[in-house]
Amino acid sequence: MTSKAVYLGQLRVASTHLKSGEVIISDAPTDNNGKGQAFSPTDMVANALAACMLTIMGIKAMHAGINIEQTTAQVLKTMASNPRRISTIEIKLQMTSGIESKYRAILQAAALNCPVAKSIDPAIEQRVEFDWQ
Repeated sequence: MTSKAVYLGQLRVASTHLKSGEVIISDAPTDNNGKGQAFSPTDMVANALAACMLTIMGIKAMHAGINIEQTTAQVLKTMASNPRRISTIEIKLQMTSGIESKYRAILQAAALNCPVAKSIDPAIEQRVEFDWQ
């Protein structure tokens, strides 16, 4: 098993990563009867895409001997209704300065082809922007 999720009541869930013991609390968003005091499950899907992109770029950067520490990702998730679902995930990657152009295509391809990007339903539009400063 990877994790265990426990419903806490009042639309909150505690998810525990079994190997590390780390806990993530999720909450229903305010537009869906929740308090919005934590990531919603759909927020976590959108953020998982950004985290996966950063992780895979980090692996490529490590193998190439370049540093991408302090690269950030801004995430915007848009919901649709009927059925209620994620319609769009927008990610803006603010890359650290000084990355040579020969590595940019490698890092960009790594991000766009990360496992989460390839696992998300094609009906969810993924808009990704790279700011190379």
